[in-house]
Amino acid sequence: MRIVSLIASSTEIVHALGLGQFMVGRSHECDYPESVKALPVCTSPKFKVEGTSLEIDQRVKEILEKSLSVYMVDAAMLDNLEPSHVITQAQCEVCAVSLKDVEEAACQMIKSRPEIISLEPNCLEDYFSDLSKVGKALGVIEAATKLENQSRSKIAEINRRTKALTDKTGKPTVAIVEWIEPLMAAGNWMPELVELANGINLFGTAGKHSPWMTFAELVDKDPDIIIVTPCGFDNKRTLEEMPLFAASAGYQNLKAVKTGRVYVADGNQYFNRPGPRLLDSLEILAEIFYQEAFALNHKDKAWLQYQGQN
Repeated sequence: MRIVSLIASSTEIVHALGLGQFMVGRSHECDYPESVKALPVCTSPKFKVEGTSLEIDQRVKEILEKSLSVYMVDAAMLDNLEPSHVITQAQCEVCAVSLKDVEEAACQMIKSRPEIISLEPNCLEDYFSDLSKVGKALGVIEAATKLENQSRSKIAEINRRTKALTDKTGKPTVAIVEWIEPLMAAGNWMPELVELANGINLFGTAGKHSPWMTFAELVDKDPDIIIVTPCGFDNKRTLEEMPLFAASAGYQNLKAVKTGRVYVADGNQYFNRPGPRLLDSLEILAEIFYQEAFALNHKDKAWLQYQGQN
């Protein structure tokens, strides 16, 4: 078996299923676990990934307006690697290499004729469906079932613990920001994770793509908690852009700002990846919502309090 994973989340799934040793190639975004960085890279972006969120947004939109793919698949590299399986996705052409990209590369006569496993994670249940799909395709159904059962048990435990806390304090209202400029709320599985951690999600709908929003709408909802976790950004990069977010009209009057409940979280490693670490993302939310009751060792690593509000 020779596996090429072209999505960061599926790379994590492959390793969680105990098949990491069979991976022979990866995408340019696959960086966890650390060992995958030594594998050949089979993809690259068609745009400059450095710059502000506004600059990146403009570059991506310019490419998409021309009906072009945002990423390139190295067909020659895939051919040389002779994969038996290639894992890709059909969920978002902006977030990762798409099924269309892979099919076009495969049409260039990859000799090994790999099985293409296409994932489409739009919500939390889709992650479990994709886990089952990967497990079946790679012949480890039992391992996939075990991982799913463990994950569901952990979700239920966090939901139970946070609910017990809200019975006394009530649920906090929460805004998850997935892009800074232009402003975007988190959709897909994130509204579900907020609800499972017993927060009240104010923006975005479970199972649907992340929606654009305005800062005026954020001010109008005035959430108890704001978590800024841009897609593909780590905490350092997000902090570089937070002054722009904090300069928005009405920011200083927000309840979350006044109470010191504006947070930055690593969207690249956690919230934006529909893989096994969605469970870590749920833990992060529980820690942020109920810091006095949860200490799961994510603070100051995966998330931190934004100190620049005043």
